[in-house]
Amino acid sequence: MVATCLHLVGFVSSFVGWIGVIVATATNEWVVTCGYTITTCRKMDELGSKGLWADCVMATGLYHCKPLVDILILPGYVQACRALMIAATVLGLPAVFLLLTVLPCIRMGHEPGTAKYRRSQLGGILLILLALCGVVATIWFPVSAHRETTIVSFGYSLYTGWIGSALCLFGGCVIVCCSGDAQSFGENRFYYASGSSSPTHAKSAHV
Repeated sequence: MVATCLHLVGFVSSFVGWIGVIVATATNEWVVTCGYTITTCRKMDELGSKGLWADCVMATGLYHCKPLVDILILPGYVQACRALMIAATVLGLPAVFLLLTVLPCIRMGHEPGTAKYRRSQLGGILLILLALCGVVATIWFPVSAHRETTIVSFGYSLYTGWIGSALCLFGGCVIVCCSGDAQSFGENRFYYASGSSSPTHAKSAHV
């Protein structure tokens, strides 16, 4: 029962974290840039934000973005961080699907617990890889951007990426390390053999 609860906690935290990684990938406010203080830049309408897909200017009543579409002139760190975040987003799809199929409320025929255990472990490993991609990208980007321009603060996209990656790493580690053994995995509930309603044919696992 404890292993089942830990598995559910790992799945929920990982799913929320994956959504956070998607939001961080899709938005552009990773770092806030300014050559002066924030107050001065706001008065001079020179406060900007930098992301994976666009450079933006945040002026009074105006939010204008210039898309970064010319791959040949983009800095290497921007392209690398794009690839890492896209990889993290894509890795979340099979990970979430695998973990959905091994939830205690889902049963596919008379599948043995060892098969569900393997899928659970694979899903957990994919989540850890997802988290590592997100962590590397969200640390690499602000460090490299600071060498090009003056960063006055981190944007909400970067915080979202950090939190999402941390949740995925936590959830993946919980799923991989705390899901019990292969023999008892997924057999902590009662069910009846097909074609029989007699309780004497019920199978159960010791909780």
